[in-house]
Amino acid sequence: MNFLNSKSDTRWLKRLTIALLISIAIVMSSLPIVAQRTTTTRLNEDQRVLHVLNRLGFGARPGDIERVKAMGLGQYISQQLAPEKISDEVAEARLKNLSTLNMSTAELYEKFPQPGQLLRQLERRRGLPTGLTAARDNRTQAQATAPGGPGDAKTGNATAMNGEANGPAKTQMDAPPGNNPAANGNPMDNDKYRQAVREYYMQKGLQLPQRITAELQASRILRAVYSERQLQEVMVDFWTNHFNVFAGKGADRWLLVSYDRDTIRPHAMGNFADLLLATAQSPAMLFYLDNFQSVSPNAPTGPGYFGNQRPGAQRNPLAQLMRGRIQNQPSPSMTNNPQQQRPQQQARRGINENYARELMELHTLGVDGGYTQKDVQEVARCFTGWTIFAPRGGGAAAQAMMNGPRADMLRENAGRFFFNPRVHDDGEKIVLGHKIPSGGGIKDGLTVLDILAHQPETAKFIATKLVRHFVSDNPSPALVDRVTATFLKSNGDIRETLRVIFFSPEFNAPEAYRAKVKRPFELAISAIRTLGGETNGGPGLHQWIARMGEPLYGFQTPNGYSDAAESWVNTGGLLERLNFGLTLASNRIPGTRVDLKRFLDDNSSESPDKSQMMERFLSLIVAGDMSAKTKATLLKQINDQTALVVPAAAPARPEMNDPAQSEMMEQRPARQRQQLARVDANITDPITKMVGLILGSPEFQRQ
Repeated sequence: MNFLNSKSDTRWLKRLTIALLISIAIVMSSLPIVAQRTTTTRLNEDQRVLHVLNRLGFGARPGDIERVKAMGLGQYISQQLAPEKISDEVAEARLKNLSTLNMSTAELYEKFPQPGQLLRQLERRRGLPTGLTAARDNRTQAQATAPGGPGDAKTGNATAMNGEANGPAKTQMDAPPGNNPAANGNPMDNDKYRQAVREYYMQKGLQLPQRITAELQASRILRAVYSERQLQEVMVDFWTNHFNVFAGKGADRWLLVSYDRDTIRPHAMGNFADLLLATAQSPAMLFYLDNFQSVSPNAPTGPGYFGNQRPGAQRNPLAQLMRGRIQNQPSPSMTNNPQQQRPQQQARRGINENYARELMELHTLGVDGGYTQKDVQEVARCFTGWTIFAPRGGGAAAQAMMNGPRADMLRENAGRFFFNPRVHDDGEKIVLGHKIPSGGGIKDGLTVLDILAHQPETAKFIATKLVRHFVSDNPSPALVDRVTATFLKSNGDIRETLRVIFFSPEFNAPEAYRAKVKRPFELAISAIRTLGGETNGGPGLHQWIARMGEPLYGFQTPNGYSDAAESWVNTGGLLERLNFGLTLASNRIPGTRVDLKRFLDDNSSESPDKSQMMERFLSLIVAGDMSAKTKATLLKQINDQTALVVPAAAPARPEMNDPAQSEMMEQRPARQRQQLARVDANITDPITKMVGLILGSPEFQRQ
């Protein structure tokens, strides 16, 4: 826990004590609502508007409360429930330079190839260019002599796991920081290899794939900050977390663009059954939960393995091109942590139950939804054959350079969902008591989705999560029952379900006001919006969101980030939030700027009255709502003449669960990485200290 640093032990202890006092206040503020919040019988108009702006969106920008009051709160909520009618030119303009958002998965595979895969394809088909061959030899020699390499007598064959026998060899471009023998043993050779790859990519008009995840993260931030369709963005965040997919798993980096654009966004405010089907057929989900390689144990093998089901039937052109590939794909690790990775093994041919289990436990029924292990097995049988054409791109960039029919097919179809009837288990199944007749083909999976979408247990599970997200960590059973009934009656209409929540007495009760602790993404976006800040949504902000514990698309397991305060309220996490507030207020986040002087009188900087300034910023940031205890603590710190020192962010690491940032840092030459290392921030300006500490206060941490 490194919050404040000083050469003087006395000063260090003093600053640390203040920081701990503030963190304790935040911890206390996140406990169940105390009596002082229940004495008010109803919220005043400003509080009601702020409550809605915080829950249906990512916080109020300067002037938003007045704008919504003039419109009418009910009208504003109804408007947010129909986002397609809201003009959103500002947000769209902010996204225009993020070219990957409009590219198909096949185009992403072709233009942003994974270096190791591209080089293996080139070497296999026509040999590496001279420059890459020499660089590869340098890199290989460095690996052999580096500690832990095959030439290291202490480890022997420890690195054999990277060989072709057990899976694709990893290049230095693929290796995560801290697990890079060449980087540790001979950085010069490693940089030569990187430079050769970069030059080759530039010659061929290619780019490194980490840009895909970086632009996707930027788009989420920019939309959340600038979109007028605030509820739409909140629901995209909610469903992205509910149907979690981890960017660090294999091909999912390339598949997540389509997942956000084509799966989550179009259905975030629509019908739950449609959303469920879209996620089930999403290549990102199929890859993440391994269903793309789930096949019937009785499926035929050989040349016709990927043909159509019936002898003599016209063959599927995708199947002909992909013949014999999917059943040989290795099962990727669920984590990008090198300490947790295992040698990639040949995938066992047969049924994979991962998706079937998570579909019922996390996506629909819930863990207590009444299904059995037999149901899991039967559902898994129903989804055999739901797969992906060229799931890892099939060396799309290398193919494209050679042209021909296969290249054309890859350009159009790589990374798309398709149903392969030849590997489907077409026998009879029984799911949750429903008999699914034999011979149904793709209808088996569709039937399962229909059954699950209309189960009462699904309605209650989704209703509970929505009420917990929008109202309270401990949802009212009566409200959950009403929301469940609406979900069932409306056939899973998400808008109607939300409408019941937003106009409920429980949502509008004083007990719900500031009852939720913001997650890091919500905190970062609301801080920028509250101060009327500007951002490009770039890596500097990505790293801070990850540093606070919520890297976008960085949660490894399918359950997604927790929505409960207890998961976020801890000393380390809260101190990082306070550090973020101070860093934002001092304009030390690259690509993000706030102008605090716009909120002051012209003569405020000459002889500032700190008490008056604090009241002004309290009104702006927390609507003047701050306990006397917290206010006294802040004013004491602001009057202290010593500098607040925010520790520099550590270089991106794989354990931060931020694959994009880890790789973006790792691709840079060693000297450039050292130059990019950030230094501690010494904050002495009283206005900056004041705003940063208010952003880290208990009141702003809650929504």
